[in-house]
Amino acid sequence: MRWSFTEHPASVGETYAEHLRSALGFAGPMIAGGIACAIHAVLPFLFVTTGSRTIRDLYERMVVSRRRPDRMPADCILGAGI
Repeated sequence: MRWSFTEHPASVGETYAEHLRSALGFAGPMIAGGIACAIHAVLPFLFVTTGSRTIRDLYERMVVSRRRPDRMPADCILGAGI
């Protein structure tokens, strides 16, 4: 297995710094959404829609809005890298 700090970021059309910033931007909402879900499990009247809203928002950011064909390699545009 080859470890590379740039291979995966390049496969999604990002530099290492861009990918780091993007991944960290997902970490906060994922952690907060997970905590809200855990609280909701015990107290179901709290955070009723927080988990599903977090997933929907992150999906929008990661899948729907992220596509940048002008910066992605051809194999990613065709679906091989997604």
